[in-house]
Amino acid sequence: MRKFFVLFVMAAVSMSVKAQSTNPLRMGIGVNVGGTLKDPSRGVLGIDGRLQAGFGNSLSGILTTGYYHYLKNDKAGDGFGIIPVKLGLKYFPAKNVYVAGEVGAGIGTKENQETSFVYSPSVGLAFGNGLDLSLKYEDYTKYKGYASQLALRLAYGFKL
Repeated sequence: MRKFFVLFVMAAVSMSVKAQSTNPLRMGIGVNVGGTLKDPSRGVLGIDGRLQAGFGNSLSGILTTGYYHYLKNDKAGDGFGIIPVKLGLKYFPAKNVYVAGEVGAGIGTKENQETSFVYSPSVGLAFGNGLDLSLKYEDYTKYKGYASQLALRLAYGFKL
């Protein structure tokens, strides 16, 4: 898993160096609210940071990390946390409308919680004032569906 993480970071650094020479980098800070699909009584709250590098007018590379907390609605202390590290692409088929796909690793925050492969497709709206609203599906494969989520992401992005 450590080798995967090192390759992931190297790819992100390479992406940001290329982007600086062609398009400005953007940073986004987002809040995620949703629920799990296998266990409907479990809600998800999260915060993330996303680095975005443009590869032209309609394609960007994205690097996202943050923290998601899965809470059990009927038991206060029965939750768990995941720190995702994802790399992906964001494509704009029309002005302000995008589809994105990310893959990476989800690092569990509880003792004996495994690191998992994660994939996350999304669709969203990005506005010129920096606001970004998206709907995403995210699945951590080691958790057998208990961390599969459907969430809304509200973010604010700015040029670096």
